[in-house]
Amino acid sequence: MFKKFKSIIFDMDGTLIDSGDIISNSINYVRQKQGLEVIDKLTILNKVNDPHINPAHYFYETEQFTDRQSKYFEEYYTKNYANQIKLYDGITNLLESLKDHYSFSIATNAATKYGVMMVEHLNIAHYFDEVIGADKVTQGKPNPEMILKLMQTQNYKKESTLLIGDSQKDIMAAKSADLEYIVVNWGFSNHDNALTDVNELLKLLISTKELE
Repeated sequence: MFKKFKSIIFDMDGTLIDSGDIISNSINYVRQKQGLEVIDKLTILNKVNDPHINPAHYFYETEQFTDRQSKYFEEYYTKNYANQIKLYDGITNLLESLKDHYSFSIATNAATKYGVMMVEHLNIAHYFDEVIGADKVTQGKPNPEMILKLMQTQNYKKESTLLIGDSQKDIMAAKSADLEYIVVNWGFSNHDNALTDVNELLKLLISTKELE
């Protein structure tokens, strides 16, 4: 099945990087600055991936994100991300094992600068052709815009591109872009029939490539 694929678009948070602490702590920092109560981490991570809510309203009780909220979020995030993120077990080995078989890029709903900061800090930036965030498009996932833009800039072909992510937003974006996809469960979501271990993903993706 996977022999035809030549490029892989990865989601970042919850797929490559365990960033649950920095995401939840940054949101709660903004909430506290606004006099709102802290929300528990699991609830935040579940709602971050919910395509059916207005995140500004849910997290900050405003109809859209404000400049002040963005300032507070960035203030906490940039100061603390290095101590609150890590790669999921096996990710570096996955990328190293597959680098000669596939081209890699990242499509994340985080700001592009955060995505670049994170992969550079975790020493995996060199594996990726491009990191694109929600600030580079008019709408983030589940809208397919960033996926389609990334495919255009990197000259990825639809029939040979695979998307790998952990959220319903990733699934919806892949379907809208008419891409095949793999869903993983080691991140912030819990899907039926999803992969639960990075080594499962590695075996799946490298098995046919080694026969070429």
